[in-house]
Amino acid sequence: MDLRIFTEPQQGASYDDLLRVAKATEDAGYDAFFRSDHYLKMGDVSGEPGPTDAWITLAGLARETSRIKLGTLVNSATFRLPGPLAIAVAQVDQMSGGRVELGLGAGWFETEHAAYGIPFPSVRERFDVLEEQLEVITGLWRTLPGDRYSFAGSHYTVTDSPALPKPVQQPHVPVIVGGHGPKRTPALAARFATEFNVAFSSPEVSATQFERVGAACREIGRDPAELVYSVANTIAVGRDDAEVAARCQAIGRKVDELRADGLAGTVSEIVDRLGQWREKTGITRIYLQLLDLGDIEQIELIAAEVAPQLR
Repeated sequence: MDLRIFTEPQQGASYDDLLRVAKATEDAGYDAFFRSDHYLKMGDVSGEPGPTDAWITLAGLARETSRIKLGTLVNSATFRLPGPLAIAVAQVDQMSGGRVELGLGAGWFETEHAAYGIPFPSVRERFDVLEEQLEVITGLWRTLPGDRYSFAGSHYTVTDSPALPKPVQQPHVPVIVGGHGPKRTPALAARFATEFNVAFSSPEVSATQFERVGAACREIGRDPAELVYSVANTIAVGRDDAEVAARCQAIGRKVDELRADGLAGTVSEIVDRLGQWREKTGITRIYLQLLDLGDIEQIELIAAEVAPQLR
């Protein structure tokens, strides 16, 4: 099972904070370092020193790391135009030597849009925008060298584009789609995704969503086994109950709640829980949401004592 560290920098983190976590992630042997794409803090935290941009961050990390994959879980389609986003991601893929992955979603946090002057259309329109962005971004990347790419949609028109630069990874950078929508989300994953992710849900809910994605793949003649199926959940792992409680307190979560809904517990409990997840859902990858970015020790603990038991 691939273990990936997943961060939420909008809660309060500088680039240097993220660099420290990314380097610890690489040194400890994890598969990847991912970050969210948000511009405003959530909950009862200050958010200081303020947000960092996802792709500026990942560009820096691309030059400061050498092995781990780097990506977003997930970019908001409302934040960027598809052409410039395709360029930025392709460039960071080049800067990293082909280690970048793009998670892309419709966007949901209305307050952050208002706080930074970003239009926030209806749910239906946001999904229309997401679909066209996925079409344009993957279309630009798939266009062969020397050919041109054009697209005419309701929200975006691309005319005679040279479709440059190209990412290192071919035919394109891996694309992650995720969510709980019963119809449109699985259909988009079947058409465009390399990976499908369900975040902060039970094994039963996740398995149901994976089944919907599989059905959507079969409808268009795609083998569902071509996709990676993954989940994301919050961690508070300790050597004993006292350490678990301290880690829950540090992120403002109750132990019983996070044991039930997340990944809180001792090493043996987490190994058992992840084994159950794998058995019930078939996942091969999990994003471990690390909310306390100062807790490098937890990164090292999981790598040393949990990861070897999942191989």
